[in-house]
Amino acid sequence: MSETNKQQVELNDQMVVRRDKLAQYEADGIYPFGQRFVAQYHTQEIKDNFRDFDGQPVTIAGRLMAMRRHGKTAFANIRDLKGDIQVYFRKDVLGEDEYEHVKMLDIGDILGLEGHVFRTHMGEVTIKVTKITLLSKSLRPLPEKWHGLKDTELRYRQRYVDLIVNPDVRETFIKRTKIVKSIRQYLDAQNFMEVETPMLHAIPGGAAARPFITHHNALDIDIYMRISPELHLKRLIVGGLERVYEINRSFRNEGIDNRHNPEFTMMESYQAYGNYEDAIRLTENIVAHCAKKVLGTTTITYQGTEIDLTPPWNRITMPEGIKKYTGEDFDAVETVEEARAIADKLKVEYTEHDGIGKIMNLCFEEYVEENLIQPTIVYGHPMEISPLAKQNREKPLTTERFEAYIYGRELANGYSELNDPIDQKQRFEKQLEERAAGDDEAHRMDADFVTALEYGLPPTAGLGIGVDRLVMLLTDSASIRDVLLFPLMKPEPQATEEADK
Repeated sequence: MSETNKQQVELNDQMVVRRDKLAQYEADGIYPFGQRFVAQYHTQEIKDNFRDFDGQPVTIAGRLMAMRRHGKTAFANIRDLKGDIQVYFRKDVLGEDEYEHVKMLDIGDILGLEGHVFRTHMGEVTIKVTKITLLSKSLRPLPEKWHGLKDTELRYRQRYVDLIVNPDVRETFIKRTKIVKSIRQYLDAQNFMEVETPMLHAIPGGAAARPFITHHNALDIDIYMRISPELHLKRLIVGGLERVYEINRSFRNEGIDNRHNPEFTMMESYQAYGNYEDAIRLTENIVAHCAKKVLGTTTITYQGTEIDLTPPWNRITMPEGIKKYTGEDFDAVETVEEARAIADKLKVEYTEHDGIGKIMNLCFEEYVEENLIQPTIVYGHPMEISPLAKQNREKPLTTERFEAYIYGRELANGYSELNDPIDQKQRFEKQLEERAAGDDEAHRMDADFVTALEYGLPPTAGLGIGVDRLVMLLTDSASIRDVLLFPLMKPEPQATEEADK
């Protein structure tokens, strides 16, 4: 018998034993999946304030994580949201019948406990239990060896178990909530208004990406999961709301890796009468604010590297970055042939439809991004890859756009919004040409958005921050899946077969 089969047999045996105990509880008149229970305190609160709790009665609730029996006594560890605490069972305190039920407890059972706080001679804060309430009988044993690379996929698939047995994972998601709350606090204090825009779009827009397509039966039309809320949010600026933001779920039908998940969270903000310099400052300040609120400092360590998030951040243009790390000067390029020659020299692949701007961006992605470890603002993006950004009047082939990079990863993207409806329509038409030439990520024509611009969009600063990537940075998480409670996973064959039945 293989080791896997042996483990499965052992698991099945343990589950049979637990169901036998379940039947015994019911035979003894104990409902094993209890009712409402009021816990007065969390474990850590008791431990942190022992002097106040010493000798006092308390009521807690949590999951049994360890058990050590010694004849007529037993010690156990109970885990709740805040942490773990030791509890102490005595037969002479609980009575013979109740202590028999203590001996039937399994790791993973959820209990409500009443008792008195004391400190053992080993110095550990402990609760001497006077009453036990079984709140949920665990019918499946927790894994004994949960940590380790071989269990990574299982951890993502069964996040509920991951949260039970790995307190550091739970802390990551508690920090995530605090980070999102901090973003809201900062923007609210700057008089931005939080809004909600549609997740179902008749035309996907606001980014260059492949959308998810679905069908609306009543209208009998194909619709798209949003790839960005940008165009709807800018319509609100047209309507006079002046400062808006949305912390939103967006969807892109693309690959999955350590930095990408098809469903992800962004924060997008738009500020009337501003430009990309305002968006840059907003980016720097939001990130620094979150770090201070959640970690208490703007100097953090990510994957062993110390990073200083204190504003202002380093700045570099896209051509300057390429020249610094390759020696090639795109500022001197005037023809597509010259751009292709540089790409060929650097062994960067491009298509026959790519112009100077796209080729420059491909070279930047290949040679520069990974070197931007400390917070860096990259600007000077070509118009070719920035269809919604305002043209730089001093350098007409570039736009007033920036991207923020930390640890070699794009964290934010923003620009002075293009508010010229004639220019915007022409750029949409150019994107349609690129789409017809085979670029299925090129932007589509949104005639209603052009109509909105014709009513008048004030000069506007737009910003998008990848919330998942910000959480990765501030929780020292290597993969985006470590900061998503339920990342998208390929279904297991057994689950697919069951769904087909």
